Amino acid sequence: MELKKVTRPRAAAQASAAALAACLAIGLAAHPAFAQNAPAPAASAAPALEPKAIEILRAASAKLASSRTMAFTAISTYERAARNGQPLYYSAIHEVTVERPDKMRVVSPGDGTPDEFYYDGKTMMAYVPSSNVVAVADAPPTLDKLLDEAWEKAAIYFPFSDVLASDPYAELSKTMTSAFYVGRSIAVGGVPTDMIALAGDEVAAEVWIGVADRLPRQVRVVYANEPAHARYQTVFSDWRLDMPVDPAAFTNPKALKAERIAFAPPGDAAPPTEVNPPPAEKKP
Repeated sequence: MELKKVTRPRAAAQASAAALAACLAIGLAAHPAFAQNAPAPAASAAPALEPKAIEILRAASAKLASSRTMAFTAISTYERAARNGQPLYYSAIHEVTVERPDKMRVVSPGDGTPDEFYYDGKTMMAYVPSSNVVAVADAPPTLDKLLDEAWEKAAIYFPFSDVLASDPYAELSKTMTSAFYVGRSIAVGGVPTDMIALAGDEVAAEVWIGVADRLPRQVRVVYANEPAHARYQTVFSDWRLDMPVDPAAFTNPKALKAERIAFAPPGDAAPPTEVNPPPAEKKP
């Protein structure tokens, strides 16, 4: 739930060169038959930070923060307008492996250009196998700092970044102005989930959190100041916590042999540097 960095989603479609919070309506509520029979809003205003919602968010944060290693699949979907103005939806798959406090691998096989990102506590590396190019840069010593630096240096955006924070609730609470409980659902991943609505100054989201395991299952987000007012969604599955991870998972020997490009935002990267450039032509 990216409540603080509202500019990141504008570059979500560019991550291969190388979120998660007023509430988005769930599909059922948008159905005319449901809307006609929906109960009227309560006359009295609910607390800005409803205790039940905060309790669920804190429990989810504690579950994630206490896990030394974790892996999951995230499918992120974002909205873009076609040339005729019709909204189109694009999705990307991310296979994520994390070892706290300083290691991460993100393999994104599609849609779009397949890409890979590796972080081993000292170096971060963005690799595009289909083009055999790689961008490598020194990295900060913690995953928390890496998420900011990857964005600042190369506009690399991870739509699931809040679940990677060392204390997800602490990050959310910095800008959270509203949180309330919506209800129960069994529509996401076939498991019972609690739905929480969150809002910050410039972003609003609805979050689905597993009732039994307190793990995030789905997030839908909209950013108030984004010109397109686009919607973003991330669906989480295949959670694995505290499993053993091979240290070799956080690097890729093939990537280290690929052509180097600058670690910079898409469009700003310099062309590949020739390992053995031709000798300078002698003047007569």
